[in-house]
Amino acid sequence: MSQIEIKSPEYLGRHFIAAEYLPDGQDEYYLRNEQTAHLNRQWRKLNAGEVEKLVHNGNTAENWDDILVTDEFDPAQIINTQFFGLVRIGRLRNVILEHHDLRLPCGITDSLIAACDIGDDVAIHGVRYLAHYIIGNRCILANIDEMHTTDHAKFGNGILKDGEPEDVRVWLDVMNETGARQVMPFDGMLPADAYLWAKYRDDAAMMDAFKTMTQHKFDSHRGYYGSIGDECVIKNSRILKDVKVGENCYIKGANKLKNLTINSSEDEPTQIGEGVEIVNGIIGFGCHLFYGVKAIRFILGDNSSLKYGARLINSYLGDNSTISCCEVLNNLIFPAHEQHHNNSFLIASVVMGQSNMAAGATIGSNHNSRANDNELRAGRGFWPGLCSSVKHPCRFASYVLLSKSDYPAELNIPLPFSLLNNNVAKNRLEIMPAFWWLYDMYALARNCWKFQSRDKRARKLQNIEFDALAPDTIEEIFTARTLLEQWTGKASASDIDCPDKLSAIGREYLDSDTSDNNDMEILAENVEKSSRKAVILKAKQAWQAYGDMIHYYAAKNLIEYLQYNGSHTFSDMQNALSSPRQTDWVNLGGQLMQRADLNQLRADIGSGTLADWDAIHQRYDELWQAYALQKQQHAFASLCALLGVEVLTPEMWTDALNKAAAVQEYVRNAVFQSRKKDYNNPFVRANYRDEAEMKAVMGTPEDNSFVQQINTETEQFKQIVNEIIQRG
Repeated sequence: MSQIEIKSPEYLGRHFIAAEYLPDGQDEYYLRNEQTAHLNRQWRKLNAGEVEKLVHNGNTAENWDDILVTDEFDPAQIINTQFFGLVRIGRLRNVILEHHDLRLPCGITDSLIAACDIGDDVAIHGVRYLAHYIIGNRCILANIDEMHTTDHAKFGNGILKDGEPEDVRVWLDVMNETGARQVMPFDGMLPADAYLWAKYRDDAAMMDAFKTMTQHKFDSHRGYYGSIGDECVIKNSRILKDVKVGENCYIKGANKLKNLTINSSEDEPTQIGEGVEIVNGIIGFGCHLFYGVKAIRFILGDNSSLKYGARLINSYLGDNSTISCCEVLNNLIFPAHEQHHNNSFLIASVVMGQSNMAAGATIGSNHNSRANDNELRAGRGFWPGLCSSVKHPCRFASYVLLSKSDYPAELNIPLPFSLLNNNVAKNRLEIMPAFWWLYDMYALARNCWKFQSRDKRARKLQNIEFDALAPDTIEEIFTARTLLEQWTGKASASDIDCPDKLSAIGREYLDSDTSDNNDMEILAENVEKSSRKAVILKAKQAWQAYGDMIHYYAAKNLIEYLQYNGSHTFSDMQNALSSPRQTDWVNLGGQLMQRADLNQLRADIGSGTLADWDAIHQRYDELWQAYALQKQQHAFASLCALLGVEVLTPEMWTDALNKAAAVQEYVRNAVFQSRKKDYNNPFVRANYRDEAEMKAVMGTPEDNSFVQQINTETEQFKQIVNEIIQRG
């Protein structure tokens, strides 16, 4: 059967909406007129002299009466162009538009225009087929093969238009490649929304509510036109179909853009570059997509980039993220993710932000059995190192670093800030807890600063906790300390079965001033699905470091409370913040909240109390406003728990402040020493002929800008501590 139909000429530019989908009393332009009503333009028909000039310039029209213009119209600027259907052209003058040294005259040349609204002072040159689009003011469209909109365009949203069957709906299969966690994408969807939808599949009422509110978020009527916002530039591109483009967007050399919403604004312009092929997606504000990118069924968060052949498929990439030269399938990735250098994220995963994929890393195997891959779940700060490979379903606590290796089995690592090593020679898994704090403070401290400084979003709709030490990681640390106590107790007294007694024995040893426990083999339990040993390295230093991390977190947040409440004394603070410690926190797309608040949120969605996505987003913001105080309450309770008391005395508080100042000194020194290692490495120094060349290229540790920043912050911290001690 032939796929090419022969129709009469009137179908070019007309009959956009089939008769059965037109409301009574409406014509095919009624939605187009609604989309342009805010422009308040006064249209008129062409006069005889203008028509004569247009014909003289090689232009044709099915009906010149269907070409409407404004009073400021120069027909000399239109050359060798065909018009079909109702075309409305805004102000057209003999002026030049310039963008990045490209200068083109306003006007329309060598193009075919069918049923479009064209804004003021627009340059359209060599657009071989432009149909059913609303073009904004001062736009440049040059050398485009095909640019049109269908009557059922959804612009990347996972909705259905009138008369469409369910099987044409676009879903994103995030977190699980079977579709068991699929979500309906929509413009404005936050990572928090996607995680709620994908994670809590057993909440039937919420699942039904999400589908209903997403479908109702957009009009299901057929006949909406594609739109190009003001001051957009689209040049040297092949196909744009069913694409909605925000203002100030720059598109050059794209191969195919189909079924998309491309958000862009003057403050956050989006750019799309050469060789890009993108289908069925939502692109956030301030994004950059360049050089052979392929993206299908996806959402790209604000201020994020895809570059150098990146492939993003059935995935959500959160705000402030970059993927280059990589393959990412079936993933939900929270904000501030970095992935470069030809690695692969093949397994279905949820990665909870502030993460980094090193060169050659492979997460997932594209099937390790005859079934679909299972899921990987990684907390904030996940960092698989160079050429590391994880083939199985795994769960990692926050800030887990994988050393280079092929990890052979399923992993469940509950110890945050750890270094994992697959020791093939000894046939064992090795875990060094608190590695970041003990040995790479520069990276840990700099990451927190880096994530905040790179947050260039003008509209911060997804709330994000950037601090590495926050309620979620602190509760992981409390759990890790308990596990270390139990495992150490078993290593010391294997004949005792009582968990409490084992914890007490382990805690006494780990808290002692005796030499390190390198001679004692401490084994982790239930961390790897294998019969080999999982050995804890430097347990004593890690346990004590974990304690310092809790103390540092607590003191910093309590100091922040007293700074904000300048007249409060220690007693006032204790009265305001004393409350039971909330131990269950959820990372919802980058925003932390208490489990009880999440449960109430879910209940209100399921019951209809929160009836649409705007109401849900407002609840997120309300919880974010409450979070600062909740975090400070948690900090106070954490300090009490660390010290083993229910109430702090003034003396305890003073001691806690003095210790916090000492920990801050440790942070400063550790940042400097971890940075200094690069300068003292003889293999690094071997690349330079002498000290002068090395200094000219690398500078010195003392001159490092971040080292200097930490020095300044340390002096300020110590000064604030002294002031608070004086306040009493």
